[in-house]
Amino acid sequence: MFLGPFYIDLDLILQFFLRPTFEVVFDVVIIIGWVVLAYLLFFLSVYYWIEYKTNHYTADWKWVLLAIDVPLENVQTPKAVEQLFAHLAGAFDSLNIEKVFKNGVRQRWFSFEIISIEGYIQFLVRTEEIFRDLIEAAIYAQYPDADITEVEDYVDIAPEIYPDPDYDVWVGDFSLAENDAFPIRTYRYFEHNISKDTVLKDPMSAFLESFSRIGSGEQMWFQIIIEPISNSWKEDAIKKIKEVIGDVSTKKKSGFGLPFEREVAKTWDEISAQVFGTIRAENGEEKSKQSEPNQLKYLTPGQTKIVEAMEEKITKVGFKTKMRGVYLARNEVFKSERGINALVGAIQQFNIPSANSIVPKFTTSVFYFGKEKKSALRKANLIKAYKNRKIKTGSNPFVLNTEELATIWHFPMSHVKTPQVQKTISKRSEPPVGLPIESIYNQVVSNIQDRDESKIIKKDKNETTKYQTDSGSIGNDDNIIKFG
Repeated sequence: MFLGPFYIDLDLILQFFLRPTFEVVFDVVIIIGWVVLAYLLFFLSVYYWIEYKTNHYTADWKWVLLAIDVPLENVQTPKAVEQLFAHLAGAFDSLNIEKVFKNGVRQRWFSFEIISIEGYIQFLVRTEEIFRDLIEAAIYAQYPDADITEVEDYVDIAPEIYPDPDYDVWVGDFSLAENDAFPIRTYRYFEHNISKDTVLKDPMSAFLESFSRIGSGEQMWFQIIIEPISNSWKEDAIKKIKEVIGDVSTKKKSGFGLPFEREVAKTWDEISAQVFGTIRAENGEEKSKQSEPNQLKYLTPGQTKIVEAMEEKITKVGFKTKMRGVYLARNEVFKSERGINALVGAIQQFNIPSANSIVPKFTTSVFYFGKEKKSALRKANLIKAYKNRKIKTGSNPFVLNTEELATIWHFPMSHVKTPQVQKTISKRSEPPVGLPIESIYNQVVSNIQDRDESKIIKKDKNETTKYQTDSGSIGNDDNIIKFG
């Protein structure tokens, strides 16, 4: 049989498949099996080589965990944290094949966390040490009176092997239910107009209320891992927008592009009209719709708003995102309805059923055969991923822009009545300009009279001890500055 310029021997093909099944499979494996095997070996070699180089590249990374306390009178809206996230986009590193394959270079990431230890709530940021200044500058730019302190990591209390005689844990990775191009509910949709004033019904109130409900022996952790990315995600979002509005440029052309295909289509359309009574495309409304560049004017008001929100999303900086929640408690007080359901329920307020939703995608809850063993394995893997702030483990990461991130993670406003959120007690201030000072250099602290060890304020990031004396002086071991 001739197929264009090619000749196919049908008898030979038939004889090949009439042989015993084992012989056919064996011949197929011999002919093309080595190609598949070679591809798998090549893929695995590249993967493990990159992992090896990446582990070598990241071996010297030093991480710090910063606790952030904001003033009690916080009037900043989530817009301030949105600017904070935009500031961190400066950490983006444009990677190429040479950087990744030869040097194992990895894009650095940040982890923004909220934890509740027996009801005590703290906001935290984990970052690599070289980006500590970037984090502090971004926070102080929006919250000049914030207090940032380096603390020890809290995750060591969680066991890594389950079942554990003392603790039980639930871990869940959250992901988007729809395509990344569809937005979630942001803080602008939580604004309520009361007379002439606009009041923000802070979504953080419900979130923190769930965190404050836990009691003795219980802990709740929540982390948002963000990684700066390029703007290529916006190109994919634009394609999705065109698909939603029915842009003709996104429709795939059928057939082989032969010149007589249009005539065949017209003939079939005429036959359909005569036999089945359908409207001819060239005379009906269907023809006019097909000739339009898109179907935007045929969308419902709700669909139009969704498209506008999708276009609004791509106007802001995006980050590769992973969201992960943990409920950890001693075995005797572990209650899923108080921990798991509260956390999942608090996240539901960010969902738009007609657009996008944040849902648990990969959790330690297993409901099929061998669930005890599989659940224990997931607990070990996911709690380890939380401790190491791994973005690849579990469900696939997704893209959120700065507005969406600031909606989920931001400092509560002053009207949010959550008493156990740690906040700064006093406001920092600089000494008055022109205040007379006397500097005493090269003095040993032990030689200074009335030194009081009980009045050590804190240690800064350079491990320099600062003291406050009865005379109002403040300084360090090498330099004491006395006011007045």
